[in-house]
Amino acid sequence: MENSGKIFSINISAKKGIPKTPVKTARLIENFGIEGDVHAGDQTRQVSLLSWENICRHPKLKPGDFAENITTAGINLKKMKIGDKILIGEKAILEITQLGKECHSGCVIQKETGKCIMPKLGIFAKVIKGGGISTGSTIVKI
Repeated sequence: MENSGKIFSINISAKKGIPKTPVKTARLIENFGIEGDVHAGDQTRQVSLLSWENICRHPKLKPGDFAENITTAGINLKKMKIGDKILIGEKAILEITQLGKECHSGCVIQKETGKCIMPKLGIFAKVIKGGGISTGSTIVKI
């Protein structure tokens, strides 16, 4: 796990506070996020990322259960810093905007999973350059 990896799963949802549904492909839209996802918009947390290596420690959980948009494999997200950029596939670029998050008391995900790992292990990004992505696409820190 270093500076490169791949997309293990792409996950989207139409509503907030629910696990996301895996999809094979998606479109990242510049300054917006993932097309069709509720968290997309003009803000700094357009896309969320969480590693499969952390999710699989919870045997009953699967990609999207922590409401992450992109489940990664192989790349060390814990080494990312705010301002770092990652290239996904051939042309999509994300810029890291936030490390972790504060869980609110009514968090549906925390109630369903027992413990949400997004506050410590999730990262958030904005789309600097859009493009198509798919399961298996490469992820490289640039």
